[in-house]
Order: sequence, then C-alpha cells, then structure tokens
Amino acid sequence: MTSASAAADKAQDSTAFRVAARVGYVVLGLLHLLIGVIAIAIATGGAGDSADQSGALQQVASAPAGLLLLWVVIVGLVALAIWQISEAIVERNPDAKKRWGSRAKYVGTAVAYAAIAGTAFTAAMGGRSESSESTQNLSASLLAAPGGVFLLVVVGLAVAAVGVAFIVRGITRAFLKNLSVPSGPAGRGIRVFGTVGYVAKGIAVGVAGILFVVAALTHDPNAATGLDGALRSLAGLPFGQVVLWLVGAGLVVYGLFCFARARYARM
Repeated sequence: MTSASAAADKAQDSTAFRVAARVGYVVLGLLHLLIGVIAIAIATGGAGDSADQSGALQQVASAPAGLLLLWVVIVGLVALAIWQISEAIVERNPDAKKRWGSRAKYVGTAVAYAAIAGTAFTAAMGGRSESSESTQNLSASLLAAPGGVFLLVVVGLAVAAVGVAFIVRGITRAFLKNLSVPSGPAGRGIRVFGTVGYVAKGIAVGVAGILFVVAALTHDPNAATGLDGALRSLAGLPFGQVVLWLVGAGLVVYGLFCFARARYARM
C-alpha cells in the first residue's frame, strides 16, 4: 500500500474526521436551503440577495453568531473536500476507466467544496466575494487567451454536463448507492427529496453552463453570471416565475436531502 493510500485509510478511520465531514453535508444543506429561499424570493417579486453561494454566505454572516457559523462552514467544507480526496485515493474499482472516472468525480467535487470554503474564509476575514463577479472574471480571462472562445465553450459544456449528470442521478436515484437508507417513511422521504433535489440542482447548474456558452459565442464575459444569473434567467422564460419558484423549492428540498445525507451517508 502506498503512503498516500495508507494516509487516506487512516484519515477515514478517524471518528473526528468523519464527524467533521458529516458537518460538511449539514453545511451544504444549509447553503442550498438559503439559495433556494433566495430564488423563491426573486420569483415572487423580491430583489433578493445573490442566489448563489456568496449570497447564502452573506445570509449566514448576518445571522447571530455569524462569524462562528462561517468558521463552522469553513471547517465542514474543508473536511468534506479532504474526504473526497481520500475517496479518490482509496478508489479501487478493478475497471480502470470506472476507477479513473470516479477519481475525477471525487477530485472535481473536492475542488467545488474547497472553492466554497474559500469564499466563506473571505467572508470570515471581513472581505466580500461575489460568485457572479468571479465567474465573469474567469470568462474574461479565457476569452482574452488564444483560443479563448473554444476554451469557454468547453467550460460551458462541461458545466452543463455536470447539470445533466445531476438530473440523471436524481431520476435514476443513483445517489442511493452512497447512503444507508432506513426503511419506512424516512427512507421514502429521503428517496423523494433526493430525486427532486438532484433534478432541481441539475437544472440550475445546466443553465449556468449554457450561459458560459452564450458568453463565448457573443464574446461577452458579462453573460456568464454563474448560478445567480442562471436562476434569474429562468424568470425570463414563459411562465418563468413559476419555473424559478419550482427550482428554488427544489433547491430547498436538496438542502433537506443534504441534512439526511449527513446522517445516512456511508463514510
């Protein structure tokens, strides 16, 4: 066994580490619940904060003991990111393609968690980080690079593919393989919440990916506005306010599913 595998196994055997990672799922649940509530507020005519991680973290920071809560967010998400890395290291699927596919998924998820933790750290230090602004800056940097339009299209298609993967995972209930689902009404509720939540999140992420492609084709980095812009763009569709309300409600449900995941995830 390599030293990296040994270290990953040792970390996963730590009760404190597993508890911290489960706290990370609670944190994810809270953030998605807040994003969903903000989206619903936008759908019902309110201006609302940014319907993304930065807007949710601003809500956390403004709560009583907000600074303490931000540090809980940071610790939980960092622990969850490290857990994903350890899962990538100990992945031993005999099928090489599936093994490396799983490792890529774990590493990508870890990067996403670490990015949110970084935004929370900025907020805890008294700074302010807007996810939509960061997305626009990334788009502008890519467009300024050689082959930038192609690169930004690739990014957009990759993000859209992640959204589709969420939808498929929800419809097929593939998320259940990583859970120890209880029997009875609790188990049925978790299955329903997971299905609805994954589909709603997939729609939001998929639209965010499409906006990257739009930014590339129009040479306008401001068109790529991340999750907040994706959710707000839904309001411009026919029956858009209803669609946005449903997606916002679905994100709230996904948040509740994450709370259940914290309890029943196989770790």
